[in-house]
Amino acid sequence: MKTLGVVNAVGSTIAREVDGGVYVHAGPEISVASTKAFTSQISAMTIFAVQLAQAKGAGLKELDEVIDELAILPEEIESVLTLKRDEIRETAQKYADYDHALFLGRDTLFPLALEGALKLKEISYIQAEGYATGELKHGPIALIDDKFFEVMLLQDNWLFDKSMSGLEEVNARGGHILAITNSKKDIPAESIIRVETKLDMLAPVVFNVVLQLLAYYIAVERGNDVDQPRNLAKSVTVE
Repeated sequence: MKTLGVVNAVGSTIAREVDGGVYVHAGPEISVASTKAFTSQISAMTIFAVQLAQAKGAGLKELDEVIDELAILPEEIESVLTLKRDEIRETAQKYADYDHALFLGRDTLFPLALEGALKLKEISYIQAEGYATGELKHGPIALIDDKFFEVMLLQDNWLFDKSMSGLEEVNARGGHILAITNSKKDIPAESIIRVETKLDMLAPVVFNVVLQLLAYYIAVERGNDVDQPRNLAKSVTVE
């Protein structure tokens, strides 16, 4: 089978083993927990999908929206880094003493819930799990108590009302919800970080920067070394 790699480090093991692929050239990641490389890999795969669609006969008109969003993605990320940093730091202080967290999202926000939970557990040592919001009743809802806080990812799209239903289920069981959203609608959550973005399909990438900063500031608040978390290594050398 032909294999492709989406790689940051030039000459890495993956780069040597695959048949081809792309370097994202995000620069060296100082921290063991990958952040900018993760974002760059999503962007590279989006570009790959656009090119694949074109090769299969999709017209440029159908892909213009995606291409336009990719073009403004850097400034959207920069906006979060500059305008939301203090707000995220203050919010992190509220949740730094918890030892458990649930991250919840639907559709493309589900893998972001997984990534947010991973970053938090890696550098803050808070036990965190990501779940699809629609799967709440299949188990995770049993965990909700005062030892947990919940990060709800809410994008203002066709799934917003369904996501709000999940939020209300958590509230009804005494949850401590931090909502991250691009919606201006009323959201009954303990804390809310509102992200102003022009993006639609790529909005989750901007949400992810918020999650990464949240993990960072919670870890700092707990006195952890965010660059060299315990038991982790930059390169995994065991199978």
